Amino acid sequence: MPEDEMIGDPIDILLVEPNPGDTRLFTETFEEAKVMNAVHDVSSGEDALDFVHQRGAYEDSPRPDVILLDPQLPGKSGMDVLAELNDDPELCETPVVVLTSSEVGEKIIRSHGLEADTYIQKPVEVGEFVEFVQSIEDFWLAFVQQPTDR
Repeated sequence: MPEDEMIGDPIDILLVEPNPGDTRLFTETFEEAKVMNAVHDVSSGEDALDFVHQRGAYEDSPRPDVILLDPQLPGKSGMDVLAELNDDPELCETPVVVLTSSEVGEKIIRSHGLEADTYIQKPVEVGEFVEFVQSIEDFWLAFVQQPTDR
């Protein structure tokens, strides 16, 4: 296979990340990993909900196949976004990966009675982003191969 070919079926990833530097690292690492995808990024909870509901500036946006969600967002928090996604019959099947800064982040979200499909600790160093992308790809393949009821 030529080196410039992408691997896998295309997926639409919605990255909900308030830090522009992290957003850049996420998108560049996905491109370098040659995972065929489209990474769409927003920086607030309100924009994330507009994107998934395809309203306002995002009315022509695709429904994401997977959502990478930082819980610490300006305005509407990631926990609010997760709660709304879980309560919406059309969106509750969309896999959500919560990007935590530590193991404590997962405990905080669960303490609010919320569940995501998985929790992944956000990379701190540039080299860790490659492992992060691989974990997202592994999650996606496992989720597609073995769908679970929520």
